[in-house]
Amino acid sequence: MDGYLTSAETAKIWGISERRIRTLCMQERIEGATKIGHIWVIPERTEKPDDQRVKSGKYVKKKE
Repeated sequence: MDGYLTSAETAKIWGISERRIRTLCMQERIEGATKIGHIWVIPERTEKPDDQRVKSGKYVKKKE
């Protein structure tokens, strides 16, 4: 498909795993991502979303 990349191609460009790309697609965090059959396709011009995972090792949830 013109104008779209597979999850594998996007993973290589963004420098993250293909599994992470699929997870982001399922969470609807990649704008314009569409599933065709069993393959996710991502528009070529889509930017990589921010990584919102906790990297510090600290639990972020506020205690009440």
